[in-house]
Amino acid sequence: MDKGKQPTRPSPSLPRTWRLLETPADSGARNMAVDTVLLESLRGGGQPVLRFYRWWPPCISLGRNQPAKGQYDLAEAERRGIEFVRRATGGRAVYHHHEVTYSVALGDRQLGGPRRTYETIHKALLAGLRLLGAPIELVTDIGHALRPSTVPCFHELDGGAIVAGRRKLVGSAQLREGGVILQHGSLLLTGDQSPTVQLLRIKWKDDTADRPAALDELLPRIPTWGELVDSLASGFERLLGIQLIESTLTPEEKARVMFHSRRFSDPGWTWRL
Repeated sequence: MDKGKQPTRPSPSLPRTWRLLETPADSGARNMAVDTVLLESLRGGGQPVLRFYRWWPPCISLGRNQPAKGQYDLAEAERRGIEFVRRATGGRAVYHHHEVTYSVALGDRQLGGPRRTYETIHKALLAGLRLLGAPIELVTDIGHALRPSTVPCFHELDGGAIVAGRRKLVGSAQLREGGVILQHGSLLLTGDQSPTVQLLRIKWKDDTADRPAALDELLPRIPTWGELVDSLASGFERLLGIQLIESTLTPEEKARVMFHSRRFSDPGWTWRL
């Protein structure tokens, strides 16, 4: 982690020490369960947490309020080995395969409310990616968040998005509940989000959008997992003036992950809308 000079923290209520978790590649249901458990732990008095993770098998995650029932070719998805999961957060469909996923759980006022939290977390990610040399920027001329839709997340810009030449590199979603915020999102290593469109039974109106940006075209090589985590974590430390302490799930958290993974793997939840 970065040991250099740290800036003033955004809020006096922001704890100086956060947990840092790296969890192994896992199913969509278990990944969403872990994020939910971290939110619960924070609500129970725990520290803010920054988590990095991956997905296996490949998975399309749906936004909490996104219409999806009957709109995807599930037989073709099964043939391709692609799962589906519905997130607790908002937003739109994302294909999780060649990427790094981050999640942050913290108090809903510690970075100044949901919108400012969204933007500040993206600024921290931006700082970390620039340490790797990525030529990227934030969208500042669009103020709205994306409404629920079958149009995939990476095919439309929202205010605060991280982009390379107006092509989205990072897509994020949020949940605010009980005084805490969960925000998680995908940083694309390669730009293939095509299954989010190809598996739709009825194509959305504009299927000619540019493919999203990805690190494989922005950098001479794709950084290793360790390089990515170190740089992204350093971005958070530098921007927020915090210290990240490596952590693991507690036995109690692991037990709650088992409980919540049953809900996220339930077709009644996934296809409820």
